[in-house]
Amino acid sequence: MKPARKIVDPEDYILSALSPEDRLDAALKIAREAFKGTKLTMRDIDGAVKSVRRKAYEGKKQSSH
Repeated sequence: MKPARKIVDPEDYILSALSPEDRLDAALKIAREAFKGTKLTMRDIDGAVKSVRRKAYEGKKQSSH
């Protein structure tokens, strides 16, 4: 019997080829676009993005020392 073929969706693997920093950047860009039509201001969104980045990179810096 032949092995079953699995259909692979390339979109499922695009982010896995990126570094963790690039994945975070991509996720934050997507979030920024997703919240554009809401009552949140770009200042609110940018503040949230900076907060998440700070927390993500702060943890990385502490683990590397």
